Amino acid sequence: MREKLLTCAKRIVIKIGSGVISTNTGLDGPIIDAISSDICALIREGYEVTLVSSGAISAGKQDLFINGKPPSIPLKQAAAAIGQSRLMRYYKKAFRNEGFKVGQVLLTREDLADRKRYLNARNTVKTLLEYRVTPIINENDTVAVEEIKFGDNDNLSAMVSALVEAQLLIILSDVDGLYSRDPNKHADAERLNVVEKITAKIEAMAGDSSTTLGTGGMITKLQAAKRAALSGAATIIVNGRTPAILRQVMNGECVGTLFLPASQKMAAKKHWIAFTKKTSGKLFLDEGAVNAIRHQGKSLLPSGVRQVEGKFGRGDMVSLCDLQGKEIARGVTEYAQGEILQIMGQKSSRIREILGYKYHEEIIHRDNLVIKSSTPNQDGESNV
Repeated sequence: MREKLLTCAKRIVIKIGSGVISTNTGLDGPIIDAISSDICALIREGYEVTLVSSGAISAGKQDLFINGKPPSIPLKQAAAAIGQSRLMRYYKKAFRNEGFKVGQVLLTREDLADRKRYLNARNTVKTLLEYRVTPIINENDTVAVEEIKFGDNDNLSAMVSALVEAQLLIILSDVDGLYSRDPNKHADAERLNVVEKITAKIEAMAGDSSTTLGTGGMITKLQAAKRAALSGAATIIVNGRTPAILRQVMNGECVGTLFLPASQKMAAKKHWIAFTKKTSGKLFLDEGAVNAIRHQGKSLLPSGVRQVEGKFGRGDMVSLCDLQGKEIARGVTEYAQGEILQIMGQKSSRIREILGYKYHEEIIHRDNLVIKSSTPNQDGESNV
C-alpha cells in the first residue's frame, strides 16, 4: 500500500516542526543541513518539493532573552522578525551547497482566505517549482495577530498541500508517529502504521502533546492529515531527527504513521471553502431549506432564510445553521448581510422588485456550498 501511494506521489509538501530543527538556544544547523541535503536528493530524482518550515520564532527569541514560548503575540512577532532571515539564511546556504536555490513565501490566513490572493499564491509557488526553486513557506508571524493566525504550521501545511495539489504531505515531527497511548507515560503504547480514516477514537489517541518549542501537538497533525486527505493527499508523520528519514519514507519503509487519502477527493474550490476561508456570519434556515441542502444537493434560496447574524459582504463566507443553531453547511454568499435582511423569506422572483437589482436567483449556489457531514452527498461529492 505504501509503495503504491508513494509511486504516484510526485509533488510533495514537507513540514518541518520547530522541535526538529531547534534547540533551547536556537537553530540546530547540522539537522537543517541533513534534512536539506535529503530534500535536494529528492529534487534530483524528479520530485517537486514545497517546504513548510517552522523555526523563525525559535531562531530569534534568544536575542530577546526569552526562555520557552514567547508569552504574547507582540513578543512572537518580534522574535519572528529577528529569526525569519536567520532561518532562511540557514536554508539558503544548505541548498546552495547542494546546487539548488530556495525562495521565501510568507503567508497569513488573510492571504489564503481571499480567492484572488489564494490563486496568486498558488501561481507563485508553482512557478518556483517549475524553475526548480524550492518554496519555503511560513506563517508571516511578524504581522499575524490572533484573528488571522493559522495557529500552527501543521494546518498551514495541509492548506499548502491543497494549494499546490500535492499527492503527499510529510510531517517531520519530534515523535515517531501516532501511538495508541502516550509513549512517554505508557510502556505498552503501540505505534499505528496505517490509519485509513481519522475517527473520534483516533483523535482521542492524540491527547495534548504540544511542546515548548512549537505551537502544535499531535491533535493539530491529525487535523492537518484530515484536511490533506480531502484534497487527495496522503500524510505521513515521522520523526524528523531520525537520520535519512525522508529516504526511508520514499523507499516505502514502514516508518511513522501513514494516513490514507480520502476515497473521494474534494474539489479544490470546495476544499478552500471548507478549510481556508474564514466565516463572517451565520444564516439560520427553516427545515425545508436544511433538507434541500443536506439531502437534495440544492442551492440556498432567499425563501429558506429565517434569521441573519453577523456583518458580511458579497463574496464572504457564512455558516448555514438550522433554527437550533447547529451548523449544517458553509458557503460563499452572493448577497451582503443588508441585502439578505431585505429578501429573506421571499421568492427569488421578487429579488429585483425588492432590491432594484439581482445578482443571482440563489443566495448561495450549490457549487459554493460545503456540507457539514462525514458522508458524501447524492452527487458523490466529499463533504466536511
